[in-house]
Parts: sequence; C-alpha cells; structure tokens
Amino acid sequence: MLVGLPLLVAAFSVARPTPLPRAFLPAVDGKVTKALATDAARPFRLPGSLSTADWFREQLQPYGLPIHTERFSAVIPGRGMVEMQNIVAEAVGRSPRTIVVMAHRDNDGRGPGANDNASGTAMLIQLARAYAAPPGLRTSQLSPNHTILFLSTDGGAFGGVGAAWFAAHSPFRNDVAGVINLDAVGGSGRIRLEFGGDIPREPSGTFMQTIAARVAAQTGRLPARPSVLRQLIDLGFPFSLYEQAPFLAQGIAAITLTTASDNPPDPVSDTADRLRADKLGQVGRAAQDALGALDAGLEFTQGTSTYLYLGSRLIRGWAIELVLIACLLPFLATAIDLFARCRRRRIPLAPALRAYRSRLAFWAWVVGLFELFRLLGAWPGGAARPIPPASTLAHHWPAKGLLALAVLALVGWFVARERLIPRRAITAEEELAGHTASLLCLGALSLLVVATNPFALVFLLPSLHVWLWLPQVRGAPLTVRLGVLLVGFAGPALLLGSFAVRFGLGWDALWYLAELRAVGYVPFVVMPLLAVWLAGTGQLAALATRRYAPYPAAAELPPSGPLRRAMRGSLALRDRRRRGPVGVPEALEG
Repeated sequence: MLVGLPLLVAAFSVARPTPLPRAFLPAVDGKVTKALATDAARPFRLPGSLSTADWFREQLQPYGLPIHTERFSAVIPGRGMVEMQNIVAEAVGRSPRTIVVMAHRDNDGRGPGANDNASGTAMLIQLARAYAAPPGLRTSQLSPNHTILFLSTDGGAFGGVGAAWFAAHSPFRNDVAGVINLDAVGGSGRIRLEFGGDIPREPSGTFMQTIAARVAAQTGRLPARPSVLRQLIDLGFPFSLYEQAPFLAQGIAAITLTTASDNPPDPVSDTADRLRADKLGQVGRAAQDALGALDAGLEFTQGTSTYLYLGSRLIRGWAIELVLIACLLPFLATAIDLFARCRRRRIPLAPALRAYRSRLAFWAWVVGLFELFRLLGAWPGGAARPIPPASTLAHHWPAKGLLALAVLALVGWFVARERLIPRRAITAEEELAGHTASLLCLGALSLLVVATNPFALVFLLPSLHVWLWLPQVRGAPLTVRLGVLLVGFAGPALLLGSFAVRFGLGWDALWYLAELRAVGYVPFVVMPLLAVWLAGTGQLAALATRRYAPYPAAAELPPSGPLRRAMRGSLALRDRRRRGPVGVPEALEG
C-alpha cells in the first residue's frame, strides 16, 4: 500500500520528449572516412604520442580552422606521470554558446585500434572539414549559428583523462552546452547510445531524442540503449568508460555514439580490414544531422536530467527516487515497531548496540587501513578516472599490500572478538535485541544513502527486506537461516555481477571496484557507509550461525584483552632488562 501511490505517480510522470527538426547537410562519405581511419590506425598510439597529435593537425591545417593545443599532465595508473595534449579545431559561429564534437585519438598501444578509436578520429576530421573552407576556396560549406569545437582528446583509452581535463579546466568549457562523442563508430555492431555519467545525471530528454531520431533516420531503427536494469545500476553506482561521463558531471548534456559494447574492442584484433564503410557512413550522417539540428535549436536541449528510458518514453528520475524511498518505508516501520515492542517488554538493547559498536569499530579499522595504504602508495594511484578493464592492472591483485592489510585486519579482529565471544547461553530476548539493534542501524544507514544518492537503494533494499525475516526463522535449521542471510546479498551481487559480465572482469570485479576507490574515482563517503553495512551484516551473520553474544557486562568482562596482555608483557620484559640479572632470593621474592 505504501509503494502503490508512488508507483501511480511514477506512471503519470512518463513523458515522450520531442526531437529537434532535422537539418539537411552534406552527406559524410563512409569510404573516405574508412580510408582516413586506415591511415590513422597505427600501433603505439599511447597517451602523449606527439606523432599522432601532429598527424591530426596535418589533416585539418589546409582547411584554415583555428587550431588550439591544450597541454596538461596526469598520472595514468601503471604508467606514471604523462604529458598529454588536447587539440581543438574551432568553427566560430554567431553565438558564443558552444557545441563540442569529440573523439579520443589514443589507444593502449597493444594494437592498431582501427575501430577504437581511429574510426572516431577520422569521422571527427570529416565533420570538421565540412565547417571549414576547402583548400583553394575562401568560404566554408557550412556557416554555424553556434561555435562548434572539434575536440581530439588524449588519454581517452585510460578512462577519458583528456575529456575530464577539458570539462574541468579548459578555457572553452564555460560556454559548452552540448557534446557529441564519437567512439568506435566503424564496427559491425548495432549503433548504440551511451549516456551514463560520473554522477547520477543524464543528458536532457530532447537532446537524447534528437540524437536517437537522427540515427533512426539513417538506419531505419532506433539506436540501442542500455536496459532499464542497467540504467538503474548506473544511476545507483555511476560509472562509464566513455567520455561523455565527465561532461555530465559538469551539468553539460553529452552523449556517445558507438558500435562497440560496454567493453572496448580488443586492440590486437581491431584492424582496419574490419572497419565497415557503410556503418561509418550511417554514423557520420547521423552525427552530422544531429549537429545541424542542435546548431539550429541548441537552447532547447541544454542541461542534464535524471530518468529511465523505456523505448521512446522516459520515467522521471524524481519519480524513481520516490518509489525507492517508498520501498524503504515498510522496512523502517517494521524496524521501529520492533524497537518499540522491545522497549515495552523491557528488553535491554544497550548490550546489543555495544556489540554492534565493536563490529563497527573493526570494520572502521579495516576501512582506515585501506585508506592509509592508499596514501602510502600500496594500491595503484593516478587520475580519478576508470581503469581500463582489459589492462593488466585491472586483473592484478597486489599480493604484498593485501597480505599486510589482511594481517593487520586479523589483529584488529582478535582485539574486537574478545568482547564478542559467547561465554554463556544466550536468551531469546538477547537474541531478539541483537536483531533489533542490527536492523535499526541498517535503517539509519538507509537514510544516509537517501541523503547521498537515493538510486543506490537498489543495492540496499534486498538486504533490508530479506533480513527482516531472520528473527522469524531463528528456530529453523541452519541451512534455512544461512539461505535467508545469503539472499540479502542480492544487491551487492547485482553490482559485482554487472561489472564481472559487462566488462569481462570475472572474479576480478571485486578488486576492480576497490581500485576505483584507490584512484579516487569512487568518493570517500562510500567507505564509511560500507563499514556500517558490513557491521550490521556481521552481527546478523553471527545471529544466524548462533555465534552471537551481547556485549558483556562489567562483571562478565575478561580480565584483559589480547592487546592489553601483550602490552603488559612487553612492559614487564622491558623492566626486567633495565634491572639486569637478579639473585635467587630477589627472584623468588619477585
């Protein structure tokens, strides 16, 4: 009943954005683009390559467009500090508002990278030439209403480093209102739109529908888009390897046209003979039509929004957030009612909360160690951008750092467990208090998640609703209790499975997510929230396996914990060494 009304509101929030009218422009020749991409498809186009940058300038120099070079440096994980450069060709329009068409020109150096991204670079050159004066002529073919920047970025194969730098630091960034990114546009796959950002934001519906309509006009079908579930996952955990992401984080409408999947093509087999001229022609004409439509009506497409796309319709993001928060209300009502019943029956909750506090202190210790090791350089470091999933770094677990982390975490566990070991039979009331304390703390966590990113509730809601049943099955066999506990991990499993399958990471997905925090792509606020969730999970797991004990009273406390005993032993040994050898009577007296 609580969720029904928000669902009804969400149904009425469904809208169908209207695309801008088509602009008829000179067609892009797919065969010419393929020939240009073949020339650009050379191995070792690593970030910072001067020869690749010079080649791009040479292709546009005869056409008279003003060309600007923006030099910057960034740390690429596994490669260190690299000097890079973005190249900007400018077609000056009558309005200062700017449209950016972009493509990265580098790859990871393991192959020619014909589709990723010599194809995008070649198409960028073709589009720029249409707005320039051909050699021997004084006037250009097209005269734009808005200034158009043709941006060749560096470091795009390593998480969009160049695009992120342009969006945050370029002198041109302040007037940018829309971005079209061309990435791997000559493959055999269906033309797709990528519109996820570094934060839960997406391009405006009109901007999106304009691009989609221009693709449909060329291919006879709408471009592929991420499924509804994948869109929801990307809103809950914002992540994208494509270069529209940093612009969306700056509030700029941006979208990527591609024929590749979520995972970029393998550079070794990405050769020029696999490029399809017909696909290059379709994407080129669609991009050119979209550019003309945006130039004619840019003011109607600016900004970003949040939504889920269903075919040609969308559901507003605020309606999705309302549904997710409404799904949270039954859990909160039940947890608070359980707390009230414990209070009425005078079941003490303080020992259970102290037990949770000990578990929280342990996980805070582990999280603190991870952050300390990050500062000390034990984990890969670099620009706060996604690590390429195909790189060796994404599949390499730093054994020494992880071993040191495990040893120190084990020390912390031995210190914390001294207060949590069952030393007597636990009553049903104490067990119920343990459940109540855990569920209340998870409820507080859910409110913190709502305050940071309500879409992330999609990963938390399964555990909240499923683990409400743990007190009900406490008398059931162990397999049933463990089954209920494991089902609650469906939310985190959804995130891990998405990375494992979409990006070909497999079991390395767990470490890859940790690496995203190590380089700073995932914000720090996620870590304390994770510690709170793990502490609640640990207490419920102890209850499910009958290893739970409330925090002992003063009379039940052990005389000293392992850390205190070790310190006293070391102090006693130091005192003996200071006193030196003693006689037999003194030793007996001692």
